[in-house]
Amino acid sequence: MSELLVKRKGTSGKVHDITAESANWGYVGFGLYHLKAGERAQENTGDREVILVLVEGKAEIVADGQELGELGERLNVFEKTPPHCVYVPGQTDWSAVATTDCTLAVCTAPARGNYPVRVLGDIGLVERGKGSNTRYIYPIAMEESDVAGSLLVTEVFTPQGNWSSYPPHRHDEDNYPEMTYLEETYYHRLNPKQGFGFQRVFTEDGELDETMAVSDGDVVLVPKGHHPCGSPYGYEMYYLNVMAGPMRKWRFQNHPDHDWIFQRDSKDA
Repeated sequence: MSELLVKRKGTSGKVHDITAESANWGYVGFGLYHLKAGERAQENTGDREVILVLVEGKAEIVADGQELGELGERLNVFEKTPPHCVYVPGQTDWSAVATTDCTLAVCTAPARGNYPVRVLGDIGLVERGKGSNTRYIYPIAMEESDVAGSLLVTEVFTPQGNWSSYPPHRHDEDNYPEMTYLEETYYHRLNPKQGFGFQRVFTEDGELDETMAVSDGDVVLVPKGHHPCGSPYGYEMYYLNVMAGPMRKWRFQNHPDHDWIFQRDSKDA
């Protein structure tokens, strides 16, 4: 199995615990809890900032002693209602007590700046792409929202039979404004959950070229290169992206062999 494909550990408690050290890179971390009603998750952020994403289910959240109340709306991620999320700065305690069965993502990156605990709201759904490249996005904390020092976080829903993160693009050079270096994780879900999808991670020189079949609950690591994914007919794909690097800006370049697709669609827009 590819070292870029991370399977969940068990079905309860902390089922993903990806750190910068375990991923052998410098910035992105990703954790995931599966909680039953009444169960608790709690951590201290240390030298990292955190965005908590209620992927599904509800929980009472406390951060830095602030009781934020019960958060969460969708009981199944494929309801596609807006996510409830919380930003937690470095050196801060947080806890979540599930009030229903709950899937809680913990997105982390090095803490920079002085950003307060806050609930991230007003997240609108954005349509991107054309035809079988159409997907739907909740930009939880992208560059245009000044809510974090390092983290870029977004959700993507890809309809059955469609492609996403396509045309293939990369963001693996620290060369702003042409490109920014951003590590990235993809937390995948499939509907129905017995389905599968595909993700290819590859560099233009062929030094890295891996294609993975992803199952419900898998995480794919993208240390560099292009990283398109697709969902076969009959199965919707969801993924939660976490990105971070030296600069909190998302600048990428399409693969030169496939950029014509983007150029054509841009002209037709």
